[in-house]
Amino acid sequence: MSADNTRLARPERGGPTEGGYSHRQILVIMSGLMLGMFLAALDQTIVTTALTRISEDFHRLNLYNWVVTSYLLTSTVTTPLYGKISDLFGRKAIFQFAIVLFLAGSALSGLSGSMVQLILFRGVQGLGAGGLFSLALSIVGDVIPPRDRGRYQGYFGGVFGVASIVGPLAGGFLVDEASWRWVFYVNLPIGVVALFVINRVLHTDHRRRAARIDVGGALLSVGGVALLLIAVQSAGQVAHLTTTAKWAGPLGIVLIAAFIWWEGRAAEPIVPLRLFRNNAFSVASVLGLVTGAVMFGAIIFLPLYLQTVRCISPTLSGLRLLPLLIGLLFTSITSGLLISKWGRYKGFVITGTAVLSVGMYLMSLIQVDTGAVVLAAMMFVVGAGLGLFMQTLIIAVQNAISMQDMGVGTSAITFFRTLGGAVGAAVLGAVLLDQERVLQAADIAKYGKVLGTAHNFTSAMDRAFLYSVPVAVIAFGLSFLLKEVKLRTSLDRSAPPVGEGVAADQVSGGQVVA
Repeated sequence: MSADNTRLARPERGGPTEGGYSHRQILVIMSGLMLGMFLAALDQTIVTTALTRISEDFHRLNLYNWVVTSYLLTSTVTTPLYGKISDLFGRKAIFQFAIVLFLAGSALSGLSGSMVQLILFRGVQGLGAGGLFSLALSIVGDVIPPRDRGRYQGYFGGVFGVASIVGPLAGGFLVDEASWRWVFYVNLPIGVVALFVINRVLHTDHRRRAARIDVGGALLSVGGVALLLIAVQSAGQVAHLTTTAKWAGPLGIVLIAAFIWWEGRAAEPIVPLRLFRNNAFSVASVLGLVTGAVMFGAIIFLPLYLQTVRCISPTLSGLRLLPLLIGLLFTSITSGLLISKWGRYKGFVITGTAVLSVGMYLMSLIQVDTGAVVLAAMMFVVGAGLGLFMQTLIIAVQNAISMQDMGVGTSAITFFRTLGGAVGAAVLGAVLLDQERVLQAADIAKYGKVLGTAHNFTSAMDRAFLYSVPVAVIAFGLSFLLKEVKLRTSLDRSAPPVGEGVAADQVSGGQVVA
């Protein structure tokens, strides 16, 4: 058994898989992993409906956006670090550490006595969340062969969608019925269950490799990405570039360029640049960046529209997003099952990006009086498109890279999707603010006052959605560049990494079939 193998010591009856797990054991492991991912995804959105109440309690309305930004910053910048560290020290221990850190941040956030404390403790939460996102998917890659992975991994897309949509609903309910502090306390029992399941069921025999952590690369990547996110988040709050955005953006780009230079020379790089010579990894990275921007834009603006224009409560606006969730769940699970059955995945990526492009165009047609059924159909199309390819990209990458790169490869794809979401939400937010300002100025010039606030917001939102259409179309075009590599039916852990005596498209025994 190789050093990176992860399996149960005593497989149960009932047909163990190639990796040594029975179907029932895999389901139990998956439950713990999905709970961990659910927590991280939930806290991206659950706090949004509590921000107004939190700002009123602490009398610091000017800092409310940093309650979200601090979590987004730390969870994004630590994602690739968790992948590399878990490749070196083993997935189970690092995943448990991430859960404990996330729960500590949750408890401290609920106990916060000031806005500054809450922002700091949300950052602690994010430090744990970065590991929950990437390591859950990496562990799936450890225990399930690629050919069988689709029927299990499709559920992760559903969990991400459920958490993203349930977040505002649960947050609104807890604020209305209890206190905003329960937005954070609710994580504790869920996290304890996830910790218990992983500790009892997932047994590993990982042996530490003789390698060092790339401290220089870590500092450059964290600093560069953090400054870049601070710049886009700051710019997204207003319709013009702020002083912060003007200096943080260029400096962040410089540090990221330095990180790329450093990684090409580091003995044990955080993100091995040779991975970008792998077609599946490079295409999936760009697709994740592009589609993350589109996805988070839809999730953020729709609740605002429902609450601002349609005057719907936070709780009910969460329920109105269910069609998007249903579409995502249906296609995510169905595509996963079909991938396992057929052994092909490229068609789902092409179809999914095409459907997403159509869905984003339909969203740009929303009016103040758009009927509930029509709006539900629009959201279903967007969700269906996302579900077809979000987790499919992970399967494609894990199938095409060697097992020693499983953690860093998986976490990198998660990182690019999250980074795209952060940048996209900020840019589209700036577009919305700018368009709303233009429409208000036109009203004042023509009528001497602002008319139809709801109409102005809706028109500005439509323009933001329309701007996202060509981005989705770019993703559709890029999807044709993804090469189909035959899905492996075993956990071959002896394959060399890309760039070391093997063609990029034939890593781990994969065979290009399209």
